[in-house]
Amino acid sequence: MRFYPLFFRAAFSWMDAERAHRIGFGAIRAVHACGLGRVLERFTAPAPSLATEAFGVSFPSPFGLAAGFDKEGRGIAALAELGFGHIEVGTITGQAQPGNPKPRLFRLIEDRAVINRMGFNNDGAAAVAPRIAAARAALEARYGARRPVIGVNIGKTKAVELEHAVDDYRASARELAPLADYLVVNVSSPNTPGLRLLQSAESLRPLLAAVREESEWAAGRRVPLLVKIAPDLSDEDVDDVARLALDLGLEGIIATNTTIGRENLASPAETVEAAGAGGLSGAPLKARSLEVLRRLKAAVGDRLALVAVGGVETADDVRERLDAGATLVQGYTAFLYEGPFWAAQVNRGLARRSAPAVRA
Repeated sequence: MRFYPLFFRAAFSWMDAERAHRIGFGAIRAVHACGLGRVLERFTAPAPSLATEAFGVSFPSPFGLAAGFDKEGRGIAALAELGFGHIEVGTITGQAQPGNPKPRLFRLIEDRAVINRMGFNNDGAAAVAPRIAAARAALEARYGARRPVIGVNIGKTKAVELEHAVDDYRASARELAPLADYLVVNVSSPNTPGLRLLQSAESLRPLLAAVREESEWAAGRRVPLLVKIAPDLSDEDVDDVARLALDLGLEGIIATNTTIGRENLASPAETVEAAGAGGLSGAPLKARSLEVLRRLKAAVGDRLALVAVGGVETADDVRERLDAGATLVQGYTAFLYEGPFWAAQVNRGLARRSAPAVRA
């Protein structure tokens, strides 16, 4: 299992990060396409003791893959074979868009971190929807009631002005909510100009209310709705979001997205500066994301689900987040450094430390 970090340094560390991601993700999909994923799954499937329930949905494991890895729903079934309890697809926008100019993804290897300014590059909600539908049908046929969960993360199209953001999110919800086990409103990426302004309670209230209304109308059911927030919010703003989520009856909050901060990094200053603007993810985010989680837990108690993400690398990190009040935990950046057996390794560690408590 520890072979991959050595392989990463030899094969990928020198390569453009986005190209390396494309090659690695392609290999994961190829393993699935040729049927080897079913063989691997004998070793990667989560232990039954890890089964968890959140907002009325059953998860095979509390540990899942955060949005950003599979932006367009191209590898959901392949990723499920690696042991993730859920795969959050996206971020998906109402309209197709190419994202920001390349290069736009950079590693800080000394920090086990990544800086990205991808800019929600994706094919748009209408194009992604059929892929999610096909993946959901395949997972249901294969796993039945214990299938991995599909979350769908939606954001604002860059070309859409902020005053029209609600309609843009509505368009995505209309296409994607019927296919989602849960839906996430992303207002916290630093890579779409003005997006984070929507995190204020005044702007967030009508947006979340509109997505709730549109998703229920399109799906004909109540689709669990969560909001994803940034670690850069002040404590007072975190409290405001918690109150708003409770007031609107949301099912959960995801904490946290990437940070625009660059404090306490081990990487040379010139390397960090050369990477430029973008959101920082990975190990340096651990302390703040855990701090935000604990603050949210104090504010909401058990009244909604909290999904912890940011600096999660090991089973101990996952357990720490669960003990701090998270219902589910997500990772992403460590996947790039640890390789395809990372989720299985985390799940085995969790199973050894006893099954997580089941929270509503």
